Amino acid sequence: MFIPYLQQMFLLYSLFISIAWLLLIAYLLINFRKIKQLNVQPISNKEPALVIIIAVRNEEDDLAAALQSVCNIKYANYRILVVNDRSTDRTADILKDFTFRYKQLTVTTITELPDGWLGKNNALYQGYLNSTEEWILFTDADIVFHPDAINKAIGYAIRHRLDHLAISPDTRSRSVVLNSVLATFYLMLMLYMRPWNAKNPKSKASVGIGAFNLVKRDAYEKAGTHTAIKLRPDDDLKLGNLIKSAGLRQDILSGRQYICLEWYKNLQQFINGLMKNSFSVADYKLGIAILQAVAVLICIALPIPIMLIGGCGYIFILPTLILLGQVTYMIMVPANKWWYALMIPFAGFLMAYIILKAAILTIKQGGIYWRDSFYSLATLKGKV
Repeated sequence: MFIPYLQQMFLLYSLFISIAWLLLIAYLLINFRKIKQLNVQPISNKEPALVIIIAVRNEEDDLAAALQSVCNIKYANYRILVVNDRSTDRTADILKDFTFRYKQLTVTTITELPDGWLGKNNALYQGYLNSTEEWILFTDADIVFHPDAINKAIGYAIRHRLDHLAISPDTRSRSVVLNSVLATFYLMLMLYMRPWNAKNPKSKASVGIGAFNLVKRDAYEKAGTHTAIKLRPDDDLKLGNLIKSAGLRQDILSGRQYICLEWYKNLQQFINGLMKNSFSVADYKLGIAILQAVAVLICIALPIPIMLIGGCGYIFILPTLILLGQVTYMIMVPANKWWYALMIPFAGFLMAYIILKAAILTIKQGGIYWRDSFYSLATLKGKV
């Protein structure tokens, strides 16, 4: 009795997960088409006052290239405000050189971190306090901009009467393995965020991207500014959520070829980076983190391996169909390669590992280290 029951459960699981994957791929490919491309937007003749706020801390490796691109953008009415948050490397020297060469760039230096703030969130907020422009672009210190990127983005936001525009960057790594893992990571992230629904006022979906969060000053203030999320490692996502919750208008564009960065240089950097903020997505609740990890294992990592190992006869058709669907997805999503589909189980196991280890490590050490500062769990949960 027990063996036939397990076989029946295995068959039901195989059928369910196969149908779910095929529907999921169709859902993603259909909705990806709803996200417009930045590079096809027209040049705008409207250029309202804009401040580009960049928080930096020990960014000597990537800062010069990023600043050079932002200093060369084609936009008449803007300035760059770099907030140097307690850097101890050559960041200050690089900034000094750029301020000498580019009059539109100014630097604000932070020497002490106030209590109750994550460093980056405080730096971005201090940038806001030191600005008066109508539009604010929060971006990172490793982003390379096409000269027309800002003009096209502002023009799109004005034409569509947006309060907030996020742009997904063209993210590539020098590591081939990491690129294949990122393809699965972004698939999961898109399902979590559903960014194509961010512009729908009836949807709870919201979008926020650290590489490019363009927001009107009055909308940023109405949403509560970074003071409302001062202890959130996922500040970019939470800023988008605040703006949507305030009833304001937001949208997303794809920045392919126009806004680029190398997020992490190798797989180990990726793992270390996500370790710092993965537990925050579960609101620092172990039970939720465990459920997230189990869901990733059941839905992402295990389906094809389990069916290949435990299946027989016509069951082998199902993992073949899933794999064909995944290959189709990778081919149709720009910059991916077809064989990234073969890495989906590995990426699923890796993401489950990161989710669980981040939760266990945070609980074990009683908090997280962020930019060389320690924050207790009680502080992160707002209990102190």
